[in-house]
Amino acid sequence: MKLLINKLLYLLIMLFIISLISFLAIHLAPNSFFASGDLNPNITEESIKHLKSIYGLDKPLYVQYFSWIFAILHLDFGISFSSGEMVKNEILNRIPITLALNIISMILIFIISLYLGIKSALNKSTFFDKFTGQLSLLSFSMPSFYLALLGVLVFAVNFEVLPISGLHSVKDDGSFAYYLDFAKHLVLPIFIIVFGGIGSLTLYIRSLTIEILKSDYIFFAKARGLNKKQILRYYILPNLYPPVITILGLSLPGIIGGSVILETIFSIDGMGLLFFHSALAHDYPVIMGILIIGAFLTLLGNMLADLVLLKLNPNFDTK
Repeated sequence: MKLLINKLLYLLIMLFIISLISFLAIHLAPNSFFASGDLNPNITEESIKHLKSIYGLDKPLYVQYFSWIFAILHLDFGISFSSGEMVKNEILNRIPITLALNIISMILIFIISLYLGIKSALNKSTFFDKFTGQLSLLSFSMPSFYLALLGVLVFAVNFEVLPISGLHSVKDDGSFAYYLDFAKHLVLPIFIIVFGGIGSLTLYIRSLTIEILKSDYIFFAKARGLNKKQILRYYILPNLYPPVITILGLSLPGIIGGSVILETIFSIDGMGLLFFHSALAHDYPVIMGILIIGAFLTLLGNMLADLVLLKLNPNFDTK
């Protein structure tokens, strides 16, 4: 219970620091949403001042910050400059697909990397080991946006076996065909995320497994007559889970951040595409709302990773 309270306090402190840095960075950025009014002769200076007073941008910076923090505590992220809609509603409409993409991808990255890394270590210097090494190098050296464009060109344009963009091509009637079409739209984005994530993790797991296989307890386990499956289950996997889960928790920011590129390329109406359009429009309330929610999900993921590690190994130090 004490550990959980400490983790929650750490989460709140980090959220406060992130919110402060993000708020200052946004307001120090050149230009603003209202700067576009200079290009419209129908918008007067008085109209721009009136809009700023409506959004509270005419107040001192510290007043704006604490007003914004107070509103966030009530789950009010303000009103979008561009659409005039509540930021909370815009994010809630888009966050499910982004979370689905990232959660499915994380699970697949964990399973595939664990399998490739362990099998490569157990079959060191074989063809499979060399193939896995080359695949891993290709994985973390190839830019995700290039692989995404290549996937669209090959599978969507040339062979036409997968949709080119969006999430749906048929009407939402609740039929099996609709869900099958939805799944087909997710194949390429998930493949890009997974392929880009397995490389470094596979090599890391391979390296850890090789070190574990050199341990004395593995030698005694073999001397006792335990087979490969028993050694894998009772000795290798329990020693691999803590570092691998920690790495997965720390990789959450990169995967969530990568959604901006992939959702833009595939026209997926998620948080990434919303953030991209908001950044182009200097829509501060939406940008700040996405930054805070993204930071919260990242910190929550790291906290859950620590709790999972504690469950797997009660003696593990998560401080």
